[in-house]
Amino acid sequence: MRSEDVGQVVVISTGGTIASRWQGSGYAADARGGDVLATAAVPEGVTVRVVDLMSVNSARLTTAHQLTLLRTVREVLADPAVDGIVVTHGTDTLEESAFFVDLHHDDPRPVVFTGAQRPLEDPQGDGPRNLHDALLTASSVRGLGVLVVFNGQVHAARGTVKVQTLDADAFADPSGSRVADVTADGILIHRRPERPAALPLPQAAEPLPRVDVVMHHCDADPALFNAAVQAGAQGIVLVATGAGNATPEICAAVEAAVSRGVLVALTTRVPSGPVAEIYTHGGAVDLAAAGAVLTGTLRAGQARIAVLSALLAATGPAERAQALRNTLAAGDAVAASAAA
Repeated sequence: MRSEDVGQVVVISTGGTIASRWQGSGYAADARGGDVLATAAVPEGVTVRVVDLMSVNSARLTTAHQLTLLRTVREVLADPAVDGIVVTHGTDTLEESAFFVDLHHDDPRPVVFTGAQRPLEDPQGDGPRNLHDALLTASSVRGLGVLVVFNGQVHAARGTVKVQTLDADAFADPSGSRVADVTADGILIHRRPERPAALPLPQAAEPLPRVDVVMHHCDADPALFNAAVQAGAQGIVLVATGAGNATPEICAAVEAAVSRGVLVALTTRVPSGPVAEIYTHGGAVDLAAAGAVLTGTLRAGQARIAVLSALLAATGPAERAQALRNTLAAGDAVAASAAA
């Protein structure tokens, strides 16, 4: 094979179960990226370079970690010899990091997130297959944005969430379909995700904005929502019931927060389908009137990332709300079709 036919994929290792070993009382990420790569078959014609960025269990990730990852992705893609990137990541917050990178990704070359449900040295581990499939995807597709590859399936970052705590078939978009399958003949593409214009790389901001998530439930009052405002949250995701419904008291709290410049987004605790303005008396009709921005089919973790990205992209309250709406625009068609 000629050298110009060889594809180069960079693996950015961040930790997670795919890099976890037994610690005496449980598993924790401690393996380097090279150790993880050594478990997987590398597709023919692909060369791999490893970047050991961090080694953490993904439940411990912070916005600072995610910004470091985003900047590293940009630095790697500055090399025209790179055909794609694979990010090995813990499954707990993979959906958040993948969506964060996707919102800022403006390169046709893919960034593919993968991980494992079983630890590094498990003889029945799913990590080797997932990593092989991610390398194959990263070396062969273009123009699909940031992807999540797990269990032989290729998902768009937007809308894809963890749907199984332990099973190998861990990720799906409950409101949409997968992008592709990994087959014996290569990557079989089913659709091309709709994506908004990429956001600019965030500038360094200290302190980073606080974004909280508050869930509505029977007997809920505004106490936790107001506590988030008092704690200094610049953004809040309200996880409502049904199609996006709460109470008149919570609507009043949302209106007060928005008047103080807090960016409020509305999602639902229901696994699939969009939030929609249907009900009043504290429902989404009133919450939207109070200033909450409906997030379509995005669920809590990714809705929080959308709010965070809007806060990093703009300064004034009106500009931040518009930045959030622009970020959500690609999901409008999906939400409309689900509501029909």
